[in-house]
Amino acid sequence: MEEWYQNKSRRNFIKTGIGLAALSVAPSWAAAEPLNDWEEHLTILHTNDWHSRIDPFPENDAKYPGMGGAARRAALINQIRAEKNHLILLDAGDVFQGTPYFNFYGGEPEFKLMSTMGYDACTLGNHDFDNGIEGLVKMLPFAEFPFINCNYDVRNTALEEKIIPWKIIRRGRLKIGILGLGVELQGLVLEKNFKGIRYLNPVLCAENTVKFLKFEAECDFIICLSHLGYQYKDGKMSDLILASNTENIDLIIGGHTHTFMEKPVIVSNRIGRPVTIHQVGWAGLRLGRLDYVFSSINNVKNQGFSRNEFFKKSIAI
Repeated sequence: MEEWYQNKSRRNFIKTGIGLAALSVAPSWAAAEPLNDWEEHLTILHTNDWHSRIDPFPENDAKYPGMGGAARRAALINQIRAEKNHLILLDAGDVFQGTPYFNFYGGEPEFKLMSTMGYDACTLGNHDFDNGIEGLVKMLPFAEFPFINCNYDVRNTALEEKIIPWKIIRRGRLKIGILGLGVELQGLVLEKNFKGIRYLNPVLCAENTVKFLKFEAECDFIICLSHLGYQYKDGKMSDLILASNTENIDLIIGGHTHTFMEKPVIVSNRIGRPVTIHQVGWAGLRLGRLDYVFSSINNVKNQGFSRNEFFKKSIAI
């Protein structure tokens, strides 16, 4: 299993268009200017569990009157994108299920809307399997962004070669590694709807992936898109447990538990370094936003840089 996982990771790395030989070569900007002269700003926007909520809630809804809606989200994203040079837009899963849009169209409008909004990546939630593997595969051509998961073994299923374990995104001088993790499907999804998919240990899969992204691909910042859930009373695998049992994940963008967090929390990882965790509830009612400023502190890239985080409250839509 470990050999398959490592080979899969390497194949996907080659597919991104970044040759393995290039890993030993300094980036072009490194030779062009001193590293202590640069400062890079990065804005990360994120959603989770929007559950096919394309329209706003009805005006007479007891809890969320007139709130939410894909059009408002798109307008807010476009506004922020116009203000920022370097932005990433991500989703932590459960795009499907919750309104008649999904029942009638199977996910096509949801993926088309996310593509129009310019999502960079998404991970898989349990409800994304509600029409089975074939139903999900049928909708994937409408998604102009990748689906990332490293702890579902999808070999010998229709999802093989359609799900990637990680992705690298460049924004300015920054190389950002993104991995995805999914919740145990057994007990949440009808067995026929995920037949052939094997659930693998999220901590081990995350550790293997992060080691590759950090030390071989030399990513500056690592994000985990997690559909594990923020926290459980019974000690079930969660974002908090993941953070405390791994190294080198900088940010966990979560989903599944529909946890409304006004601002991110910071916890310590296995070696005492900070990990940021954020989740923005459900139904597309909020848009998560995190702003970072990266600045060099040494003349050699591998010796590190300083990073400041400017947390903003999740934005009501």
